[in-house]
This record gives sequence, C-alpha cells and structure tokens, in this order.
Amino acid sequence: MNRLIVLDTETTGLDVDDGHRVIEIGCVEIIDRSITDNFFHYYINPQRLVDEKAFEVHGLSNDFLSDKPKFSDVVSKLIEYISDSALVIHNAPFDLGFLREEYRLSNMDTSLLDSNRKVYDTLKMARRESPGKRNSLDALCGRYSVDNTNRDLHGALLDAKLLASVYLKMTQGQTSIVGLSESTIKTSKTNPQIISSREQKIIYANKSEIESHQKYFQK
Repeated sequence: MNRLIVLDTETTGLDVDDGHRVIEIGCVEIIDRSITDNFFHYYINPQRLVDEKAFEVHGLSNDFLSDKPKFSDVVSKLIEYISDSALVIHNAPFDLGFLREEYRLSNMDTSLLDSNRKVYDTLKMARRESPGKRNSLDALCGRYSVDNTNRDLHGALLDAKLLASVYLKMTQGQTSIVGLSESTIKTSKTNPQIISSREQKIIYANKSEIESHQKYFQK
C-alpha cells in the first residue's frame, strides 16, 4: 500500500521568524493513487492576533479562532494521522517551517515531522515541468483542469483537496502496471544471455537459386 498525505496550513502571517503561528491545518489521504475520505482538519487558536493582510487571504478572524484548540492540544493527533507517510505540500518550506516551530513550542521532537520522510513539493515539481509559468495552486488547477470555482478564500482543507487532485494529474503516467516493471527487468537481463549463447546458423543458397540470381543481373 502506497500512502501519501497532502498537507496545507493557514497562518497568522507570512514569516514564522516574526512569531506568526498556524491557525488551520488540513490533510487529505491518498492510498494507491485514490483520494480517501480520511481527512484531518483543525482550526487552531494561535494565541496571538492575525495580520490584516493574512485575514484578507483566508478570512479567519481573531474572534472565530478564540475558542479553538491550541496546537499543543492537537499535535499528538496530527503525528498519529500522518504517521510515517510521505507528504505532498505546495511550497513545502513554508508549511514545514511553521509546523517545526509549532512542534517545538509544543515540546515535541521536530524530527517526528520530516526526518527521513519523503516530501513532494508540488511547487518545485511545477517549476521543473513549466519553467517561467505561474505555478500557484490556482494556476495549477487551471493547467490540470481541476475545478477550483469554490476557492474564494484560501482554506487548508479545501486547498489540500485541490492539491491532491492536482498532484495525481501531475504524476499521471509515472506509476507502473503491476508486474510490468518486473517483467521488463527480467527480460532486459536475460535477453543478452540468450542471444549470446545461440549458435550462428548460416543458410547457403542452392545451385538453382545461384543460377537464377546470376541470370537476373545478366539481363
């Protein structure tokens, strides 16, 4: 079973070094290239004010967040949910930077988050695939025909769902049919040995074929 977790966050501002915090986390599970209904979603009380510009992006107000759980209240559930699965994130350094700080503030080992864990950054993937083009999530939805008409504001769970669909379309054709790759490997290894062990067989023309051949060129 191949399990991926598509993860997104919303925050009080852009820079974790300025003390900004996570206010929403949304995760979507993909198993064997199928999106499941096993979601992980929490709004978080950041214990600080949301920047006005950030509010314009996600619409999560200080009043709305005031009665929500703190990150330390949900971090154990997050660790259990993502387990050791690979992560799919758009602009991974941003989300992982905030989550590392939240782990630290919650007295959790940050290595539980991304040490020895595969992380697929769809922003990097898109830049390699389409250099010079816009590679925002909205741009990728348009490029890969993923319906994002309900995305009036950013939202962690909504964006994780959109990104899951985008990722599957970005990576179409990169999966192997069961048994095909093994068969290909076996063939490529054995064919040279089979060919090299064959005896050369020379077929000679008979007398009448030689005479016919000579008469043809004498015409």
